[in-house]
Amino acid sequence: MSRQRYVAPVREAVDPAVFAAPPLAAWDEYAALLHGTDWPVIDALNARRHEASLPRFATQDRALLEDGLHYEQRIAERGVIATRERNWHDLFNALVWLRYPALKQALNRRQVEEIGRMGPRSRSRPQCAMTHFDEAGVIVRVADTSLLALWDAHDWHGLFWGERAAWQDGRIDVAVFGHALLEHALTPGKLLVGKALVVAADAATAWESIIAGLAERVASGELLRDPLELRPLPLSGIPGWHPDNGDEGFHRSTPCYQPRREGRGYPPPWTLPDIPEPMGA
Repeated sequence: MSRQRYVAPVREAVDPAVFAAPPLAAWDEYAALLHGTDWPVIDALNARRHEASLPRFATQDRALLEDGLHYEQRIAERGVIATRERNWHDLFNALVWLRYPALKQALNRRQVEEIGRMGPRSRSRPQCAMTHFDEAGVIVRVADTSLLALWDAHDWHGLFWGERAAWQDGRIDVAVFGHALLEHALTPGKLLVGKALVVAADAATAWESIIAGLAERVASGELLRDPLELRPLPLSGIPGWHPDNGDEGFHRSTPCYQPRREGRGYPPPWTLPDIPEPMGA
């Protein structure tokens, strides 16, 4: 059975409450672009770039596409991110570019390298890994690495209910990178599952340092060489991320909690230079 394609609600129909709940609450710095019935114009996106040297957003229309370039090649060669107007998916992609430009640029460089190696019609394992992360990626900072045993075993009840406090006291924390995840969060109560890269780091470690380290590892080809590097994480289990997960029954029956496939294993968490490892790691 094919998976039904997600269709985002029209802008006028979005429940404003979704912007006050995770994961969208963490993007409140872009409230002017997200809230209200009027779509932001492309110039408003470009005005939020921190550096003029970063790729700029341009309306995806027939004239733009006449250059014949692949989406990724256009970014690399022309510094242009083709962006559909009045489109939630592309708006969230733009916001991720604005917040995480180094990591997005690292993915773009690697994608272009793989296109050069594979051609525009074939996809390599690294390309699949990078696309999964670009669309549904989350970065998980783990200060208490003992929690990984529960995650490894897909013991979701233990991870999200038995260790519920860990998600609130900094022992484990999440930053959403995938723009498709942000788009799906427009639908209240939707069960969200991310594709996670895990970094073992103290809870006081700044996200900026973690993102910079991951960008370097992605650019060098050390990270995202295969989709199996990514751990599934049912985000709806995190306290506050779904309206029903304050009830233990949710953690015993929700369909987004899938069992671990036989033989499936996960890589250890990454440690990054100049970032202190957590105690006991």
